[in-house]
Amino acid sequence: MSLIQIAWRNFCHRSLSSALTTLSLALGVGLVVLVLSIFGIISEAFTRNASVGYNLVVGPKGSALQLTLNSVYYLSQPIENLPFTEYMEFFGQAERAEMVREYGGDPALGERDGIYAGYMAGGYAIPLALGDYFGEFRVVGTTPDFFEKLRHGPDVDEPFSFSDGRALQEFSSENSYFEAVLGSRVAAEMGKQAGDEFFPTHGDPEGEGHGQGFKIVGVLDPTGTPNDRAAFVNLEGFYLLDNHAKPLTGDEIIEEPADWQQRDPEHKPLSIPQREVTSILIRNGNLMFAPGMQNTINEGLRSQAAAPVGEIAKLMTAIVGPLLKALLAITLITSVVAAVGVLVAIYNSMNDRRRDIAVMRALGARRETVTVIILAESLIIALVGGLLGWFLAHFAIWSASGYIEAQTGVRVSFFTTSTYEIAILPLVIALALFAGFLPAWSAYRTDVGSNLSA
Repeated sequence: MSLIQIAWRNFCHRSLSSALTTLSLALGVGLVVLVLSIFGIISEAFTRNASVGYNLVVGPKGSALQLTLNSVYYLSQPIENLPFTEYMEFFGQAERAEMVREYGGDPALGERDGIYAGYMAGGYAIPLALGDYFGEFRVVGTTPDFFEKLRHGPDVDEPFSFSDGRALQEFSSENSYFEAVLGSRVAAEMGKQAGDEFFPTHGDPEGEGHGQGFKIVGVLDPTGTPNDRAAFVNLEGFYLLDNHAKPLTGDEIIEEPADWQQRDPEHKPLSIPQREVTSILIRNGNLMFAPGMQNTINEGLRSQAAAPVGEIAKLMTAIVGPLLKALLAITLITSVVAAVGVLVAIYNSMNDRRRDIAVMRALGARRETVTVIILAESLIIALVGGLLGWFLAHFAIWSASGYIEAQTGVRVSFFTTSTYEIAILPLVIALALFAGFLPAWSAYRTDVGSNLSA
């Protein structure tokens, strides 16, 4: 009979004690694996969602991280607003002149290229206007370009698709400027579908409701991005809501928009001086121009440009990094406690086994052989407890995989592992073997004569 077989028979002989020790170790390992896996899921969600098809976010001067959280993740509160003319600085002369013709404003705005137009190189600029809510979810005023030009997915190459309906239009004869698209999570939790109507509230989820509603024309398929928990409305309709127009000072030069009466005589688009944007999503056609444009914007007095990927990396380093160290410390402490449990369980059994050990010695077993058998018992407990803990943790994650994907967009399977998780089992085995040395030493020093005559 091999030494491992003898150790296994000893493990089974003390079935209740062995089972309780193993279960205690398994629960400790499972907790550690679960915490590290959840940490890995959160880290992946933040990092991956920072890559959403645009390379810069432009907003008012202030915290670059707050700008990123607000514009990319729809978290935090907007810093301030930018005048619409700042958004126009990303366009050439012809496009600026078209905006003046369409919305009304100072004709001089359409007589030159925008300051940052030379950096765009065929890219795009998409405005966002925030401030309203639909339930607990952010209402985001934007243009149809949001759904036409942005991409998502692991390789940032997947266009938006719709489980119901279509993308919003700048103007439709049926709904005028008041069309909306809901993210998948918003539609599910608020019980809405294409064809329904909703009324945003101003300022916060419990704020005063606007009298004007938006017709839902589409529901997005799940994207695994923050867009799943946002309600998108036509920017023109957003401007037309109560208290969304910037008051005129009296000295602005405004030309009447060219075709508003043909579109919707009841709802005249706001003029350029009355318009504001919360932030602007920028994609440079040539990414080599991005650093130069970012520096130029940041040197100005009004706006700042932030790179979402860089800001999230700073967040992970400054906040999540120390959190990971704390989790690893908890992991080590939990593993040590589990090892102590193994030590106590085996050591407490030594008094009951001294005669057995003495018999083994009398039959010719060497001291080293008895020592190896005790260490093998520790190894068995560590292996069984570690594998059982890993299985329990991953079973729990797999059971919640649907909820995790809905909340974070991260797909997890039963065999999804985190970086540090792989080191847990070797660590537990090493600690269990170390904990087994004291009872093994006790067995090594067992006196044959005195224990056989006891």
